[in-house]
Amino acid sequence: MKKPFLTVLIFFAGTFKLIAAENHPAGARALSLSNAFVSVSDAWSTFHNQAGLARLESFSGGVFYESRFMVDELSHTAGSLVIPASAGTFGASFSQFGKGTFKEHKVGLAFAKMLTKKISAAVQLEYLSYRFPENERAAGFATFGAGIVYAATDGLFLGAHVFNPIQGGIKTPEGVQKMPAVFRIGGHYQFPKMVLLIFETEKNFENPILFKSGLEFSPVKNLALRFGVSGKPVAYTAGIGFQTGKITTDIGFSYHGNLGLTPSVSIQFNL
Repeated sequence: MKKPFLTVLIFFAGTFKLIAAENHPAGARALSLSNAFVSVSDAWSTFHNQAGLARLESFSGGVFYESRFMVDELSHTAGSLVIPASAGTFGASFSQFGKGTFKEHKVGLAFAKMLTKKISAAVQLEYLSYRFPENERAAGFATFGAGIVYAATDGLFLGAHVFNPIQGGIKTPEGVQKMPAVFRIGGHYQFPKMVLLIFETEKNFENPILFKSGLEFSPVKNLALRFGVSGKPVAYTAGIGFQTGKITTDIGFSYHGNLGLTPSVSIQFNL
């Protein structure tokens, strides 16, 4: 009975208060590190902080799947492409959250550039659309995000990002349902001996500050073990990643005490 009840509860909450309308993160590595990813550079920076794209030197991308609380109607799929060029780095992303009569779609186009040897910055234009059972057509709006990453030392990176600062939203018969702006700031430190420590705080105008942290440990070459914790409400994460040639596979899990388990998987290439 838990899953049908959960599906109905979240569906009606999303329909009337737009709770489901959020900037869904992507990437199983990020999920296993509590999505404390605002300072990290990889193919999924298109969903976290596009400034991280500027440090990527090769054509790369990935696909992602997540089953939110193991409810099929709350599944999340996403894709990302990173294209370095002489002028800077371009990124493209797409995601779909939900199935059946309720769906959220997002597409994004990003441009990132190294401003100095230590500082990178980026902006991403985004279009979000929502389809509800009671509407024949999807409703959508355009917005943007911007971020910066600073390499304080060889191992310490700091990042900051804002999503939807204009608080755009969709038009409904009751008026415009605004999506809150989201501000993120954090960093990570890469220890010399195979350990990555990561931390982040997130704030939007509707919820309290969210603290996130994670630890990545690489006991052998091409293998990574990951753990994270965030809250309140407290959520625990864990995962594993392994690399074979130019392909990396990540598996991540998030556990919420009230809502249950969220498994995810992503596959990335780096040419």
